[in-house]
Amino acid sequence: MRIKISVLFLLVFHVCWAQFTLKGKITNENGLPLRDVHIHVGKKINVSDVNGDYEITQIPKGKQNVYYSYIGYQSITVEFEFNQDLNYNLQLIPSSTELEEIVMVNILGTKNLTVKENVIKKTTIEKYSNQTLGDALREVSGVSLMKTGSTIVKPIINGLHSNRVPIISNNVRLEDQQWGTEHAPNFDINSAGKITVIKGASALQFGGDAIGGIVIIEPEVIKKDTLLGKTLVNLSSNGKGGNITTTLIKGNQMGWNYQINGTYKYLGDRETPEYILSNSGNREQNFSTNIGFSTDKYTFNGFYSFYNAQIGIIKASHIGNVNDLYESIQNQTPNVIEPFTYQLDEPKQQVQHHLAKIHFQKWLSDYANLDMQYAFQFNHRQEFDVRRNTANDKADLDLQLATHTLKVDFKNSKEVIKWKIGINLGYQNNFANPKTGVRPLIPSYDKFEAGFYGTGNYALNNSTTIETGIRYDFMAIEATKYYLKSRWEERNYDEEFSHFIVGEEGNQWLTNPSFEYHNVSASIGIKKVFHHEMEWFSNISLASRNPNPSELFSDGLHHSTGQIELGDLRLKKENSFKINTSFSKYWNTRNIQITPFLNSISNFMYLKPIGFETTIRGAFPVWEFKQTEALLYGVDITHNWKINDSFSHDLMLSYVRGKDVSNKTDLIDIPPLNMMNKISLTKEKWNHFQAEIKSEWVFHQNRFPNNNFETNIVQNNTLTAVNVDVSSPPNGYHLLHFYSQMEFKVFEKNTLSTSFSIQNILNTSYRDYLNRQRFFVDEMGRNFQIQIKYNY
Repeated sequence: MRIKISVLFLLVFHVCWAQFTLKGKITNENGLPLRDVHIHVGKKINVSDVNGDYEITQIPKGKQNVYYSYIGYQSITVEFEFNQDLNYNLQLIPSSTELEEIVMVNILGTKNLTVKENVIKKTTIEKYSNQTLGDALREVSGVSLMKTGSTIVKPIINGLHSNRVPIISNNVRLEDQQWGTEHAPNFDINSAGKITVIKGASALQFGGDAIGGIVIIEPEVIKKDTLLGKTLVNLSSNGKGGNITTTLIKGNQMGWNYQINGTYKYLGDRETPEYILSNSGNREQNFSTNIGFSTDKYTFNGFYSFYNAQIGIIKASHIGNVNDLYESIQNQTPNVIEPFTYQLDEPKQQVQHHLAKIHFQKWLSDYANLDMQYAFQFNHRQEFDVRRNTANDKADLDLQLATHTLKVDFKNSKEVIKWKIGINLGYQNNFANPKTGVRPLIPSYDKFEAGFYGTGNYALNNSTTIETGIRYDFMAIEATKYYLKSRWEERNYDEEFSHFIVGEEGNQWLTNPSFEYHNVSASIGIKKVFHHEMEWFSNISLASRNPNPSELFSDGLHHSTGQIELGDLRLKKENSFKINTSFSKYWNTRNIQITPFLNSISNFMYLKPIGFETTIRGAFPVWEFKQTEALLYGVDITHNWKINDSFSHDLMLSYVRGKDVSNKTDLIDIPPLNMMNKISLTKEKWNHFQAEIKSEWVFHQNRFPNNNFETNIVQNNTLTAVNVDVSSPPNGYHLLHFYSQMEFKVFEKNTLSTSFSIQNILNTSYRDYLNRQRFFVDEMGRNFQIQIKYNY
């Protein structure tokens, strides 16, 4: 009897508590294995390995839904009846846009497996069609903006900007005189299909000097045989203008494909809540085209883009002497306010940028490929000052930068250890036009570069991946520059650099400075996927950045900023040691990402105000490049909450602290604590209606160095000693923004989307610490924008 009861109990236990295993292989549309596909069964989660294989154990008996998901591919839910172990192989299909059903292809692939990448998608990029690349990047936690007025915007990642944040456009590193804080990236945001932000120097295939981070811009690419296009029209109340952009894409799964994009932008003076920002208009005329051919064994494509911009510099920021600077800081009122106009007067910038590339990719096997790419860039930057007693149509700064680059990469993904090696070669020539009648701020120079790198990643198991890489770079720079003998002696250059002197002309030395640099960069990181929807990324990177020509050779008045800038031939290369980690947790309706970082930088280069200098045009503040030991640390937090089917909430918070360790003070131009909250409403049944209201808090920066200086100015016909406060940050501020969108079906395959937005709803008056014109004017006031997009 006892035996019968025991057998019956075991049978009941087996029926109620039996557990089974599901395993199989996951491949892509070409039959190649897919790694890191997420498989969910109830609360269980696992990922496929390097061979595409997966296995989930201890699955209860009965019907269970199994969810398969992978970025860039359609997610699939399959229902299984578990009464035995199952083997299920799956081929995922690339995800497609809801409208055109076009397969999106990531050309560059994953940039780094052990650093959390932040991606800005096409729908978000289109919101900023009438703005700048920097404005769009503000959608990423930890990214702030360095601005000169309202139209010159460049990104700051974890407190660092300019040369420390390379921008990669269509697999080519942009070279566009990016050393200046008032030099915006020469790129049309409307030609981007996806933007990826990587915080840190771990993407070694793009260079070893990305001490702050890297921005990777990829175009929209399709493989399906189809033809599609879109036209966007934007109108803005602040500036009384807008832009129009058109894109046409032809794709073919096997054969030719092409893409054409054109943008025209025209805006006049911007306005604050109180006054006109005179001479703040801008124009752009941009064009890009790509043509390619592909087979099963190779792909070939050619690309060309032309960026053409005319940018007004606010007249109130164009000081004639230190008196103007002092009065503007004290009065907080611009000294030039004129009626609205579309005319662009001096001071202004005119910038043209050409980029052409040829790319060839050869598949040597199903798992190995060889990439070869040549790119040429030509950047022509002209800055126009207000000249007295002469024609204003002659540029005060006229720089022509030509850059040649050659890249060869080999990638193997067959073995357990996936690896990639490559070589980069570059030659750059900068020509400073001597016919401007003004001493050039930076000289003519030649630069030679060579880089070698290798990266690899190894999957310890289904949930843990280790990635590492190393890179060596060589750079040589040779310049031709005239130094005033008085400046040469003032800088004590004769003791160390007398061998650079090759000639003499009156009160000037003709010099031929030359420098060589050898850099080693490295990165190692780990990615761990936990159960219950948790991920952990951690990366340690070493990076080196050489002084750029501006930091070495600057010697004179920088007309766009109204300040004298002095480089230093003694500057050494920067060396960065950064620890970057990220923890992500996902729930059914919420997810949170926390990313703390620490960046220790030796020989950190920065501009420091040191006083003033009198020239034939007046007295101007002098800023000098210095070096120190720096420490930056902080945290970025992102939280997303889907409240219900209609409402969602997003939170972004960023904090960074910058310390000048050598001088026991704070670093200049470090972003203050900032926080963004956004509440969104989505109603698909209402013609895909979307609406959001965004709250933006930027707090007062309490930590800053004291770089104030004393000088004598004329007040009431008397020479008076004053303290010029160039250090104190303005007050913090709070802004509200609104955005809404609807989509209408026009024909069977065509749609019309309309959006309406308001920036700075409350028309708040404020000044931003990271705007180079904060000494002179307020920021833009309220701005109504309308966008119409037609897909065809």
